[in-house]
Amino acid sequence: MPSSLTWIAPDRPLPDPQQQSTTESSNGLIAAGLDLSTTRLFEAYSKGIFPWFSEGEPVLWWSPDPRMCLNPAAFKLHRSLRKRIQNGLRQGSLEIHVDADFDQVIHHCAAQQRPGQNGTWIVPPMIEAYRAFHRDGYVHAVTAHWGGELIGGLYAVNIGHAVFGESMFTLRADGSKIALAALVALALRESVPLIDCQQETAHLGALGAAPIPRAIFLETVRSAAQAPAMNWGFTASTWLTLDPRLSAHNMSS
Repeated sequence: MPSSLTWIAPDRPLPDPQQQSTTESSNGLIAAGLDLSTTRLFEAYSKGIFPWFSEGEPVLWWSPDPRMCLNPAAFKLHRSLRKRIQNGLRQGSLEIHVDADFDQVIHHCAAQQRPGQNGTWIVPPMIEAYRAFHRDGYVHAVTAHWGGELIGGLYAVNIGHAVFGESMFTLRADGSKIALAALVALALRESVPLIDCQQETAHLGALGAAPIPRAIFLETVRSAAQAPAMNWGFTASTWLTLDPRLSAHNMSS
């Protein structure tokens, strides 16, 4: 942890990332503290900052430059995934639920083992903080169900029309990808400009996400966060905003 890291007391605001220099050693780490209240979380996300820390550490606040983001219009709906969604819709097997069971989703995300990671960053204080943030209406869970069985999902923070993807999990093949595709369909319907992905990974890159300069990201967040609240209702017709072929009655390949 950098020796010059700013310590934020509960009664002090987080730094403005625009005024922070990102060095290779900090990789976007701009502050630390102990406050993980919903008020602090709202402030952080509105400023383009997110918490990420391990068990036994203080709350670490990050704003990387560049920032990994997904432009919903750039999402790569690969043919195999499109066909799987089409088949599920035709058979009546695939259902998307929003906020059906947030506690289940965040616990599945915490339990998901990721390559190259030892343990999880979704530690108990994070779970409790995001449960409270969900109750306040700023965190939403999207889950994919096949034949009534949960196969994958994700949760995301949402302020106005700013969407911040947090974590995904999969229990069956393509489970998390289907949930992400559903989130993208919602974002397209609601004219969301970007979905924040936080960290750069090859998996997200293959789905269309790309790093953008932090300055552009922060300006987009400031504008989108001031928009009216999103409509998170998901129906079968929502899929059509992602691809007109995603219809239970469309038999094209």
